[in-house]
Amino acid sequence: MHCNVGVKHPYSFQNQSLLLIHILNDIVTTFSQAVLVDRTMYISGQIGMDISGQLVVGGVEAQAKQALINMGEILKAAGCGYENVVKTTVLLADINDFNNVNDVYKQFFKSNFPARAAYQVAALPRGGLVEIEAVAVLGPITDAS
Repeated sequence: MHCNVGVKHPYSFQNQSLLLIHILNDIVTTFSQAVLVDRTMYISGQIGMDISGQLVVGGVEAQAKQALINMGEILKAAGCGYENVVKTTVLLADINDFNNVNDVYKQFFKSNFPARAAYQVAALPRGGLVEIEAVAVLGPITDAS
C-alpha cells in the first residue's frame, strides 16, 4: 500500500526554492516529508508504515520495501525517481539485518547506486526495524567520468 503524497506551499527563502512534501493522511508529524532546496531534495527518514499509519507485517524485509515505496511516492511527487537519489542513510534496529535490507534495497536501486551509510540504532519510531532517508537531485544527473 502506498502513502498518498501531495505537494504543498512552494515558496522562496533567501534565493532558495523550497518545496514541502507531506504525507496526506491522519498521521500528525512535526517535520516535512521532504524539503527541496534548489535542485536538491532532502527526504526525511521513511519507515515501513502503510497509509493506515501501521507498520507492515513481514519483518525487516517487508518494512524496508514499504519504506522504499513510500520514498518512491515522495520522489514521484517531485517529478523524479530512484535514479535521482545520490545518498541514503539506512538506520537498523539490528545491524544483522543489513543483508536482508540490502536484498530489498537493490530491487529499487538498480544502477548508479547512491552513496550510502548504514547504522544500528537503539530504537526507531513506532518500533520499526528499519528507516531510510535520502538526498536526491532533481533533473538530469551527469556522470563525472
